[in-house]
Amino acid sequence: MTTIALKNAKTKKPEWAMPQPVDFTLEEGEHIAIVGRNAAGKSMLVDMITGRHPVFPNMAEYHFKDDGRLVSENIRYITFRDTYGGDNDRTYFLQQRWNQMEIDEETPTVGSKLEEAYQLAGNDTPERRSLQRHLYQLFHMEGLLDKYIILLSSGELRKFKLASSLFSNPRVLIMDNPFIGLDAETRQQLKELLTTLSLEQSLQIILVLSKSDEIPDFITHVVEVVDMTVKEKVTREDYLQHRAPTSTSVLSEEKRLAILALPYKADGAHDSQEVIAFHQVSIRYGSRTILSDLDWRVMNGERWVLSGQNGSGKSTLLSLVCADNPQGYACDISLFGNRRGSGESIWEIKRHIGYVSPEMHRSYQRDIPALRIVASGLKDSVGLYVQSTEQEREVCRWWMRIFGIEHLAERSFLHMSSGEQRLVLLARAFVKDPELLILDEPLHGLDNVNRRLVKDIIETFCQRPHKTLIFVSHYKEERPACIDHEIYLKHQG
Repeated sequence: MTTIALKNAKTKKPEWAMPQPVDFTLEEGEHIAIVGRNAAGKSMLVDMITGRHPVFPNMAEYHFKDDGRLVSENIRYITFRDTYGGDNDRTYFLQQRWNQMEIDEETPTVGSKLEEAYQLAGNDTPERRSLQRHLYQLFHMEGLLDKYIILLSSGELRKFKLASSLFSNPRVLIMDNPFIGLDAETRQQLKELLTTLSLEQSLQIILVLSKSDEIPDFITHVVEVVDMTVKEKVTREDYLQHRAPTSTSVLSEEKRLAILALPYKADGAHDSQEVIAFHQVSIRYGSRTILSDLDWRVMNGERWVLSGQNGSGKSTLLSLVCADNPQGYACDISLFGNRRGSGESIWEIKRHIGYVSPEMHRSYQRDIPALRIVASGLKDSVGLYVQSTEQEREVCRWWMRIFGIEHLAERSFLHMSSGEQRLVLLARAFVKDPELLILDEPLHGLDNVNRRLVKDIIETFCQRPHKTLIFVSHYKEERPACIDHEIYLKHQG
């Protein structure tokens, strides 16, 4: 029996249309992975499936239980942005840094928000309460229920979003890049959880994946989207057998040499041999300890990987380096040889640092052209409020060419795919040729080719003298070849 069918489907609005009519079916018992390059049209296909982009009459069919529920109630779609905080919250990134100081009894916890989601789903019965307890056990949620939402790591947020979505007992669950940002243990837990849900519940799962080499075993079929065209559905085994390998190098020799030829900046930051120094640094929020008596020293030109389980304090550590955490001024921290709080401004610190993170990506809700987003990296602002010069705009275009996105210069940021947005934010991090490059999960949401391209750029950039790198990733294969040091953070409990 067919659960969902798009038959020669066309969207009602021309701006949502694909070049060819779309044929797509989800048969009972199937679990599908939708794969493709960044900006290939994966999200547009999902929007047609969910009805966000309505198609003409009789081109879409839905066969759910006759329980009177709407299509939107039978399909739950967890998008890329959903996994980094509350819906449409533009201030989430700043809240994570500054509002943690203002936690009180009114601040929502995981348990309170999940109970709220449960009550909104209605039909409070002993059977549904049993399902709730079962989901908590599957998700290992018991230890998170009293934790404040604002303190959740990206992996913990993923569990929270998934649990709250399942309380409404949907027929189809769609998840966009569910494994990015998760440590190896949590990725395995999520795969096992989705496998269990696919077997135990009357639930069909559709995963939207940019990283096509991470298709879980429970997936039965794959649909590839290429250049805004939906290809024929094939079995998982057939897709994996015929998938094209990724090149060992993507960055052209011309671009590689251009990066290496960038001029040396003599602005004083190179004078210090010690770039970062933490001495007995501790960070606490309420009764929770995030970092405890941390000693860490990063020297000029070193390339570090920062690793650890979700929730171990990696983002907090980076917020201290970037002067985005108010507790940093009560700690013994030095940057570029200057003690924190000795008179330097936040902007004096930031002008030597290039930074990108999943939380920053989520905070960018400005519907402005990509060129202005990249230019904001020169001013260390979210958005651009100071008019850039033509010379500055040319530097921005140069870095956009390096990342292969110059054609997006005038495209509105919110009208790009998440992968295109990530490349724009990476260009923003590199645009001022920083002495300290902090890349927190920089390959999030990128397809296999763009992941290789970004790794090539990082490795080439770090061949230049006096370039210091802090790289965060839960995938060992994503680490640049230039990494020569590692710091691993453990949960403090």
